[in-house]
Amino acid sequence: MTKLSVNINKIATLRNARGGDRPNVVQAAKDCERFGAQGITVHPRPDERHIRYQDVYDLKPIVTTEFNIEGNPTPDFLQLVKDVKPEQVTLVPDAPDAITSNAGWDTIKHKDFLTDIISEMKDLGIRTSIFVDPVESMIEGAAIVGTDRVELYTEDYARQYHTDREAAIASYVKAAVKAQEFGIGLNAGHDLDLDNLKYLKDNLPGLLEVSIGHALICDALYFGLENTIQLYLRQLN
Repeated sequence: MTKLSVNINKIATLRNARGGDRPNVVQAAKDCERFGAQGITVHPRPDERHIRYQDVYDLKPIVTTEFNIEGNPTPDFLQLVKDVKPEQVTLVPDAPDAITSNAGWDTIKHKDFLTDIISEMKDLGIRTSIFVDPVESMIEGAAIVGTDRVELYTEDYARQYHTDREAAIASYVKAAVKAQEFGIGLNAGHDLDLDNLKYLKDNLPGLLEVSIGHALICDALYFGLENTIQLYLRQLN
């Protein structure tokens, strides 16, 4: 079974656009879990343009499923993770001004850096995942640095899906097989939606978890949050 972790960043974006506390991020997380989500993902960035660091502290006591914190492992981010101790931390090589994540780690170039951080997270009992492109050598590098999981960056898959879905998924299948060979758990995320999710799930061996935010929240405007989460869960089961 592939788990659905709902990224609630866009809930915070809407709140921040007007000020105040509407919609309430904590209540949204509770509702997502109540409606069937098997995890909550947040991705705080240095400018706090959506999820704020305080949101992460506020969410920790109330998330009853898996809490996944994504982000660039800057000193401030790492301190936040150490304080909160989520079930999973996903390390993402975001530039400070990135609108959204747009590339995975070069696990060979950043071998020493990632090895040190992952070791530190493991000492705290936090499962680590690193954001990678679907490249077999990057999976091999991920095994060397000691990560528990990788999250495949699926923008390329989503972009090609409607023109040639077999070609779109080919490199992802190879990466998934390579992850299984090394005993690395497999997550996926970015631009996944109700159109392309089932095909990904059906064709990636060992897919443990997907993290979906933007498309899911957009769909919720039309279908309602509860119904939307159920629609996504059906694609995964």
